[in-house]
Amino acid sequence: MVAEGADILDIGAESTRPYGGAVAVPSAEELRRLAPIVPAAAALGVPVSIDTMKATVAAWALGVGAAMVNDVWGLQRDGELARVVANHGVPVIIMHNREAADPSIDIMADISAFFSRSLEIATQAGIARQSIVLDPGIGFGKTAEQSLTAIARIGDLKSFGHPLLVGASRKRFIDKVSPAPPDQRLGGSIAAHVLAVLGGAAIIRTHDVAETVQALRVVGAIRSAR
Repeated sequence: MVAEGADILDIGAESTRPYGGAVAVPSAEELRRLAPIVPAAAALGVPVSIDTMKATVAAWALGVGAAMVNDVWGLQRDGELARVVANHGVPVIIMHNREAADPSIDIMADISAFFSRSLEIATQAGIARQSIVLDPGIGFGKTAEQSLTAIARIGDLKSFGHPLLVGASRKRFIDKVSPAPPDQRLGGSIAAHVLAVLGGAAIIRTHDVAETVQALRVVGAIRSAR
């Protein structure tokens, strides 16, 4: 992944798939799975992001080489996680999430309200403003239509003043638009990520590093050629 152009390695040991029967993992098991991986990954020379919603796991990972925290519950699940981030002085990715999708809501209003709560938690814990990245959580607690809306209107979230991350890679909304199993959603993933970057996203989270890097480099070159 590093050789293919990844700038950050995002590593987690607990599945958070919103649709796919993800099973909660105790912190001890999460740590057991991560123990041989995080230090070795950190030695590769690019920042490692620890993908966890548990303060104990984040603290351990930061102690053995991880450089940032990616919380799919935006500091709202484990009350100690914001303190861990603040004490270590590292960046944090705050992702929007919901327990269940609700097709009747205004998803952009819900995302904005969620981010406002998370940012208040971050401020109270002492997390530096410049250390926060916001992620609208494509596919998490959203219908396919709401995921499409979140990508189409990613620019609305620039008003928060934080870098934006989008992870649309292989997500289920692609299947709703153009039916395909997860490992055959590369085209849809790249389309979503290109549009997200054009809309203001600064970071893309993808399974297909080489292809995504190539696509975004070509987009950048074409825009520069204007």
